[in-house]
Amino acid sequence: MKIKEIVSALERFAPLPLQDGFDNAGVQIGLTDAEATGALLCLDVTEAVLDEAISLGYNLVIAHHPLIFKGYKSIIGRDYVERCILKAIKNDVVVYAAHTNLDNSPGGVSFKMAEKIGLKNVRILEAKENALAKLVTFVPNAQAETVRKALFDAGCGYIGKYDSCSYNLEGDGTFRAQEGAHPYCGRIGELHAEKEVRIETILPAYKKEAVIKALLAAHPYEEPAFDLYPLQNSWAQAGAGVIGELEMPETESEFLKRIKKTFEVGCLRHNKLTGREIRTVALCGGAGSFLMSLAVRNKADIFITGEIKYHDYFGRDTDILLAEIGHYESEQYTKEIFYTIIKEAFPCFDVQMTKVNTNPIKYL
Repeated sequence: MKIKEIVSALERFAPLPLQDGFDNAGVQIGLTDAEATGALLCLDVTEAVLDEAISLGYNLVIAHHPLIFKGYKSIIGRDYVERCILKAIKNDVVVYAAHTNLDNSPGGVSFKMAEKIGLKNVRILEAKENALAKLVTFVPNAQAETVRKALFDAGCGYIGKYDSCSYNLEGDGTFRAQEGAHPYCGRIGELHAEKEVRIETILPAYKKEAVIKALLAAHPYEEPAFDLYPLQNSWAQAGAGVIGELEMPETESEFLKRIKKTFEVGCLRHNKLTGREIRTVALCGGAGSFLMSLAVRNKADIFITGEIKYHDYFGRDTDILLAEIGHYESEQYTKEIFYTIIKEAFPCFDVQMTKVNTNPIKYL
């Protein structure tokens, strides 16, 4: 099995177009045409992690945080990033990162946190904007079902918990084939009318190329007519953070103690306890304080994230309980997501989670 096959499985789950603009997810180092000897899963790529992969005989390291964020004019080992780059290249180790694309994917980082907490009815907190498109095409009645199926198979037609969604309207299409054309129906030089179905369906904008390819392959016409419209709808199936409910409410102290234990938090920071009942929980892995106001607007009782700035705590005591559990602690279970993706696709492939704790923050 080649490394690129594993990369494909990861990107089916967390497509690269879902990453935020500042990010650098994807293949960081190495050639993915190489045969995979094993994969080591981690949150951060460090020299110790690479040494562990090399000692195991693995040539693939999969991380949540990208090793490389900025451009380099030279790589001479000035810091740990440059030393990791040199070590990976020298030992033919491919380094791959799934970062904000995994944060923004259904079933991603925040969903894993929610699973650990035991939340129900989990949904995206901040849905992706300007990420959807509508496809409209016109197909002869007899081939409409074939084309619809091809579009659905290519990723069209998903709305919430429904798939195969489309709108269909019958009408008459007209065209005149010119010299050199090879019409599916009608004659060269004659105006032809055909009973057609107008098919409308929705798709993630990043799937546009695959959808058009599927349409052209399935459509009987030599020159199919189709339109693509950008949509301003929010895409509720992708985005940052999640919100959900506990099966049974808990006191503030009970819940915070459980969070501290579940995420192995050395020091859990929070704002003032006011005696509120905790039932609705909003959260975001990593540095998620940008979602705090949205958690309040959605009437969450508590917002949990990895990092909150000092001044962000002010004025929130009556709005919401804030819980800061540490960046590493909030995202540590991301390795489990990678493990599940790979093992479901390649049950016999050798994959392990790193034994190295890469958290740079220590507690007395």
